Formats: sequence, C-alpha cells, structure tokens
Amino acid sequence: MLPHAPLQKDDVAYAGFWRRLLAYGIDSVFLGGIQFLLAAGVLLVAPYDLRALLNVAPVAAAIAWAYFVIFESSPARGTLGKMALNLYLGDLHGDPITFRRALLRNFLKIFSWLLVGFGFVMIAFSPRKQGLHDLGAGTLVLRRVRYFVIGPEAPSEPGDHWDGARWVASVPPLEKS
Repeated sequence: MLPHAPLQKDDVAYAGFWRRLLAYGIDSVFLGGIQFLLAAGVLLVAPYDLRALLNVAPVAAAIAWAYFVIFESSPARGTLGKMALNLYLGDLHGDPITFRRALLRNFLKIFSWLLVGFGFVMIAFSPRKQGLHDLGAGTLVLRRVRYFVIGPEAPSEPGDHWDGARWVASVPPLEKS
C-alpha cells in the first residue's frame, strides 16, 4: 500500500502562447459567424447597397470589442474560447479583473497589433506569459491544472514553484464567506 493515497489537486499555471492562440481562434470563429449573419442580413434587406454593407464593419468591431470586455470582466473571467480551454483572466494576484481593467487591456491590444503582432509574440517568451497588453493592464491569463499527487504535496503557498516538470504559479484559494 502506498504511504499517501493519490490526491486530486487543482493548481494554477500560466496560459502559454499556443493555448491562448487556440482560444483566440475559437473566439474568432464565433465572432466570424456573427459577422457573417450581420452581413447576410444587410444583403437581404439591401442587396445592392454597398454603403449599407460597409456599415457592417464598425458594428462588427464594436460587437467584438464588447464581447471581449464583457466576458473577461464577468464572473466567467474569460471568453468562450478561454472557457473551452479552461483558461481565465486575473489581475497579478489571480483575482477577477474589473470592467475598467478589461477596457484598458483590450484598448492596449491596439498597440500589440501596431507593433506587427510583436505584443502578442511576447507571450511565448515572457516569464509569466504576458503580452504587451497584459503587461500594460496588469493582467495574467491563467489555466486550471488538475492532476493527481502521489507522495508529498506540492507547495500550496502563493508564488512560483518548480513542480519537477515546469514552473507553476500558485494562487491561494479564494476565501469563502
């Protein structure tokens, strides 16, 4: 018999570049579907009016902006793509972000794009997997990790620790009232 029975443990790790890219891909497919429905609706109402069709772009951009800001500051703490991959957004302490911080984060994405995407590539190389917009807004994209522990437990105090295979960010559990 083992000295310690296997224990299921939940931990937190930084969400890396490829997971975040996949989550963004899921969000893009969802938002692309909405944009397609908008354009199809406009074409049904005004089939030969190019000006009406051009008005879809700013409306679609506003919907995409609202989608990211509202979902990231909601209790879900992430968009549909992030939720599908078990990712969530937090401040530097792992706490939920406010609507104002989500606004700032999504505004700063403009600069990540203006730098020819370099602000997003930074995610792959920064220690806490932060893009330029995350650094500016003071946010982290984290992922829930569920694993089995056999033997002594991993550290549970806040901070970064090496679990034998990778660096893991430990965030203390929220106190329940």
